[in-house]
Parts: sequence; structure tokens; C-alpha cells
Amino acid sequence: MDESLLRTVEGFTLQFKLKIQKIAEANNSRLVLALDFPFQNLHSRQELISKADNLLEQVYPYLCAVKINNHLVLPLGLFDGVKNIVDKIHDKGLLVIMDAKVNDIGNTNQIIADYYYAAGFDAIIANPFIGWEDGLKPLFETSRRQDKGVILLTYMSHKGAVEGYGQTVTEPSTGKSIPQYLMFAQKDVAYEADGAVVGATIPEKIHEIHQILGEKVPIYSPGIGAQGGSAETAIKAGTTYLIVGREIVSAENPAEAARKLWNLTKIV
Repeated sequence: MDESLLRTVEGFTLQFKLKIQKIAEANNSRLVLALDFPFQNLHSRQELISKADNLLEQVYPYLCAVKINNHLVLPLGLFDGVKNIVDKIHDKGLLVIMDAKVNDIGNTNQIIADYYYAAGFDAIIANPFIGWEDGLKPLFETSRRQDKGVILLTYMSHKGAVEGYGQTVTEPSTGKSIPQYLMFAQKDVAYEADGAVVGATIPEKIHEIHQILGEKVPIYSPGIGAQGGSAETAIKAGTTYLIVGREIVSAENPAEAARKLWNLTKIV
């Protein structure tokens, strides 16, 4: 694809949501690779870097983006190792999302984001439980200034998510009871988030949340395969992008695993 899509169209800077849409359309792909390797007793950092490079080389034609988590940041360091991987992903014409699950006071959230953006990340995932004032607001402000994206956790893919995202809360403006995840979906729209994470393991929740988000906020669904989620079912329920980790990373033939998923979930 044309790498200029990572930067501009007709001279104007693109927002993250539009950038990833353009790349997804160009690559006919909904797949976001979760570049998460299991814990390893490594003899050198270079082993892990080589492993990441090798996997990317095999699967990048089937992707629209890559998501990086602490699986790489902790052993490699942000600027010493991960930044080089981010640069290589950009060289493939793909975007990079940092799965930081930002969840602190506003000043700290802003600094966290600024460091990741300085390392080249295009978007960051955050937790809406922290609220707007002195919570998410500084994160959104620094992200918008740098044309970066903010994706909000709306319902996670693991079983215990029901204890937080599935609890019933009172809507302050109406006094009515509402599931927490639906309140978060409303906030996704109100904050003009660039995406909402909703687990593929709960397609009925994807459908409910999609009813609120419509086309304003795309849904990103993790939990495909290893956690029991179905890519096809998630897409039918309203998912736009599929976050896939172990199903590809742990496969005997990652390229073939990625190709099969890509073929099943192509945009057209």
C-alpha cells in the first residue's frame, strides 16, 4: 500500500481513525496483530527482537495494524528496543497501537502517552473507569495535538470482565439504572474516541454496544481463537477490527494462520 497514507492525504494530516480505515481498505484487512509473546528466559534481548522481526515479515501482508503490550516493552525497553520494532512496522505501511490500558490521574496519563508517542506509536488504549476531568481529558488533549488516537476499553474479553464492565450503575443525568458497558459506549461517542475495545467472546455485547456507537466509533475485538471468540460472529455483531494474538503468534505456521483469518474476514 501507499505509505503516504500513514502521514497525509492531499497535504492534510489524517486522524488515526481515518488512517487505519484507509490502510484497512488498501490491504482489504481487518486484522490487528497482537504482538504478544509468552514469557521466555532469553539469553539476549536480540532473540526477542529477531523473533518479532521474523513474525512480522511473515504476516504483515495480512494486517492493517499491530498492537504492542508489555510483553515487549518490559523486556526490551521503550526506546532501546520497542521503538525499532515500531519503526519497522511503519516501514511495512502499518499503524501501531500501544495497549497501555492507561488508568491513572490526568497528568500521569498525559506523560505516559507522550512517551509512547515519542517512540512512534499511533494510538493508545485507555480505561474509561478513570473518568473525564483530570483523567481522560489530558490524555485526549495530548493525543489530539499530536494527531494520535485514543481507543477506550468498553468490555474486555476475559470472564472476570463482568465484575466491572458488566455491573449495573446509575446514570447521573437520569437516575436510571444502566449496565456499565452501555454507559461507557455512550462516553465513547461523547468523547469522540477513535475506537472501542469489546471482546469477541461476548458477541451479544458487541451488538448492544454497536447500536450506540453506530459508525461513529469502530469496535476492536480481542479474544479470537485462544479465548474462544469467533471472528465471523464478532463481525456480524458489529466489530470493525479484530485483534488477534495467540491464534497467529503461537501457530506452527503464522503466515498460514494469518492468511486463513484474513481470507475469512476480508472487508470485501
